[in-house]
Parts: sequence; C-alpha cells; structure tokens
Amino acid sequence: MRSSQNRILTTHTGSLPRPAALTAMYAGRIEGEAIDEAALDRAGLEATRHVVRAQLDAGIDIGNNGEQQREAFFLYVRRRMSGFGGSWIRRTMADVAKYPGYRAWAAEQDGARKSVSNRGALPKAIGPVEYLDPALVQAECDTFTATLAEMKPGFIEPFMTAPSPGIVAAALQNEYYDTEDAYLAALGRALRIEYEAIHKAGFLLQIDAPDLALERHVSFQDRPLSDFIDFAEKVVATINDALANIPRERVRIHACWGNYEAPHDCDVDLHDILPTISRAKVGGWVLPFANPRHAHEYRCLDKLPLDDGQVVVAGVIDPLTNFVEHPEVVADRLERVAQVVGDPSRVIAGTDCGFDTSAGRGRVAEDVVWAKLRAMADGARIASERLGMKG
Repeated sequence: MRSSQNRILTTHTGSLPRPAALTAMYAGRIEGEAIDEAALDRAGLEATRHVVRAQLDAGIDIGNNGEQQREAFFLYVRRRMSGFGGSWIRRTMADVAKYPGYRAWAAEQDGARKSVSNRGALPKAIGPVEYLDPALVQAECDTFTATLAEMKPGFIEPFMTAPSPGIVAAALQNEYYDTEDAYLAALGRALRIEYEAIHKAGFLLQIDAPDLALERHVSFQDRPLSDFIDFAEKVVATINDALANIPRERVRIHACWGNYEAPHDCDVDLHDILPTISRAKVGGWVLPFANPRHAHEYRCLDKLPLDDGQVVVAGVIDPLTNFVEHPEVVADRLERVAQVVGDPSRVIAGTDCGFDTSAGRGRVAEDVVWAKLRAMADGARIASERLGMKG
C-alpha cells in the first residue's frame, strides 16, 4: 500500500456516479424488466472508461473503476453467489424513524428518481451461500485492467472494493442458517474468493464495512451497545479469516455510519467502536471526518495504533452535499488529522463515503463530484506544503 512519502496522496471511497441510462437498466432489471444484458455490459464498460479518466483528470492518485459494473456496493453479490431469493424490507434507521417530517421529505425525494433501493425488496438467504464462479469477479478485474492500460500515466495505485460479510449478513436477511455465526462464516468463505481475486489481479483491496458502525442504529437500535460490539467483533474475525492469504499491506477497510443524508443523531460514537475496527488485519483505515456529525472524531485517531506501513485515509470531502469544499478547508482538515496521527506520511486524503453507493441514490451532481475531487487534490497540495513534505 502506498503511503504519502513526499506529499499527501488522494483517493476516494469507491462508488462514482453512474450514467442515467446505466442506472435505469440496473433499476429495471431489479424490477423484473427484460434487459439486454449485452447492452448493459457495453454501458458498464463505457462508464468505467469515463470514470477512470475523470478521476485522473481530477488529480486522484489511488483510484478505482467506480463500481460501474455493479448495481450497488454490496447488492451485486446476489448475482455472484447462490442461496439468495425472496424479498424483505430492511428496518428503518433509528434517526430516520425519529423525525417523521424528515422521513416524509426523504420518501418524496427518493420517489422522484429511478434508483436501486438499498432497503426495499432486498433478497434473503434461503439456501446455501456459495460463490458461483470466480470468472464473475475476474471479468470485472479484467475490464479494469484493460481500461488502465488505455490510460497512461495511470493511478499511482489502483484499488477495487468488495463488501464486508457483515453488511451482507445484516441487509440480506438470514432464513437458512441456524445461527448468525454460521451465516457469517458462509459469507466469509464466499467473499474470500472475491478478495483473493482482486488481490491476485494486482489491485489494492478495499473492504466496505459500514456495518461496523451503521448497524448500531439499524439492526441493533433496540439492543444494548454490547450486543452490537459483539456482532462487530464477529464480523472483524470473519474478515480476518477471509484475508488469510492476502498480505496486510494490500488491504484497507472502510467503516461508516451509512451513506445517506439524515440527522445521524443516533450514530454510535467512533471511540466506542474503534477498538474493534482496529483489530482488522489491514494496512489502512478509511474513516469519515468531513460530515457535520463526525468531523470532531479525528481526535480518536490517537487511540488507533498504527504499525509500520499502516495509514489512515481521512474523509475530508462530504459525498452528500453539492457544496464544493474550499481547498483551504481540505488542507485544514488534513493538517489536523496529521497532527493527531503524528506523521503526515501516514495520512491520505479521501472522501467520507461513495458518491453513488446504490445506482441512482447519489445526492451530488456528477460535474460537482469532479469539482469536489479536484478541490481535494488542491487541498492536499496545500497541506503537503504546510507540513513540510517534499513533493
């Protein structure tokens, strides 16, 4: 994993805006419409080329394929794994249920656009969960490899994402396995195939684990904090088992409180979950510090023990607002994080979360996305100069 040796490097969390036509095909397929799969594949390929070039133009050092060939950051697994079927509606987040006025407004906004729901009509585990064919993830890796070959110079380091077994277990309800532990173990075995394929393709692996914070105010909103911590510890142990064949320095993990605009005043505090998150056998942690609810929690990083080569990707850009952060604001945020971490070479600039984690659910206009990423790159340069780094 690259670190910010001479200047603060830039990255993001993974998902980037999908074209409207591609989003419509993903949403239509879920709704049971007949979709031309060849046309869908072509659209995904073109979208991948577009977002790779746009990232490079915006100054992203550590970039990815924008998840363009997936309908959502974790829901795509139902097409790569056996055992999923049926339908259920995920529980409403505690902060959304708390404010009926906001809930009505959000429902109206969501109903006005074509998108892939991350709550409604979700599949369940109704049979043995197994990975269907390694060629499915390999095809996505091959597309990204071919796209990178077309664009020189490319990223300093390319990455690809894959979901945590915990977010899949929480969102795709278990109706087959006798215990939660057995379900997590099956998901870990299946996802291990994805993790290892991404690593073998030469990409840095990012594990998306919003469950390590989000599920406190979803699945565990009526239960003691200790129950949630127990769940998170099981997830981290499952992830560590799945990473057995991948060097620590080739993995980073992203945790967050959910990529949705809402009050978030039921979120668990970072200091309550950081001890568990820190047990992940990874080389980097991707954490959100730009949003108004958690911006102060960068101070918790003094409790995150960093071994040799480990880094923090600090969220300094909010993916849920069309404000374009001023580069000076970005620089201030990075400087504060570097001060707490104690070494600017261990800090990378990033976004709090993805810009379009489920197709069509993004809140930021595409042209504003690229402006925000350019502002992040500009801010990283300012911070590097102020911190005395030699670029």
